[in-house]
Amino acid sequence: MRVLVFGRTGQLGRELAALAGPDLDIAALGREAADLTDAAACAAAVAETGADAVINAAAFTAVDRAEAEEAAATRINAEAPAAMAAAAAARGLPFLHVSTDYVFSGVAGRPWREDDAPGPLSAYGRSKLAGERAVMAAHPQAVILRTAWVFSAHGSNFVKTMLRLAAGRERLRVVDDQKGGPTPAAAIAEALIAIARARLAGAGAPGIFHFAGTPAVSWCGFAREILARAGLSTPVDAIASAEFPTPARRPANSVLDCARIRTVYGIAQPDWREGLDAVLDRLGAA
Repeated sequence: MRVLVFGRTGQLGRELAALAGPDLDIAALGREAADLTDAAACAAAVAETGADAVINAAAFTAVDRAEAEEAAATRINAEAPAAMAAAAAARGLPFLHVSTDYVFSGVAGRPWREDDAPGPLSAYGRSKLAGERAVMAAHPQAVILRTAWVFSAHGSNFVKTMLRLAAGRERLRVVDDQKGGPTPAAAIAEALIAIARARLAGAGAPGIFHFAGTPAVSWCGFAREILARAGLSTPVDAIASAEFPTPARRPANSVLDCARIRTVYGIAQPDWREGLDAVLDRLGAA
């Protein structure tokens, strides 16, 4: 199987590239080959590809910066994916798109299901929700994978930030009233490839699916586990979100119900603790 991937240097793009082998050819496009601010260029890349399936692993992910740059976030997170999806549909290619828990308000008292009404609190969340809707309108057979709290050994993410801060501070203060499911980028990459193979074989189903790590944990709990598994003794104090104001509001509850992807594709939630150990090993921090 040959897969065209948008997003070569991001966390997910790097993990997808790592899966390449004799039966999987990953053609990953960087900014120089596919400018995500140019929807027409993205569509052209799909129109010209010899790939069997297309995965959009690229996004404007600077959540706080999006508050001041919502138009730019929407171009990258909605307009470009819609153009990719339309081009894939015109060629009959499976199209997979990655979205986020930030499309939800965070007020539910249970894990979020795919059919729950969205209510994004931030410009980033609005741009990603617009992308979901535009992709499904352009390619009704597309698959959208909502995920959360992505981490890996690459790029900028919470795991690497906590390790860096712990090395230079006597103690850390981390929000404890936001709960979610940390998700290894490697597990997301494997899920996307499994879904692409299924769609090419005529199996599975289109639509939105949730995929996030288990068990649910707060940012503070996640931070404590990161440091403990890395062998660091830096104390982590629990604080409220109000004590750490940010330009963008975050959902208090980002826990995703992942039953549908297991039922339709046989894909189980990853244990983020196992994924964390693997990332720490790669970083040489364990």
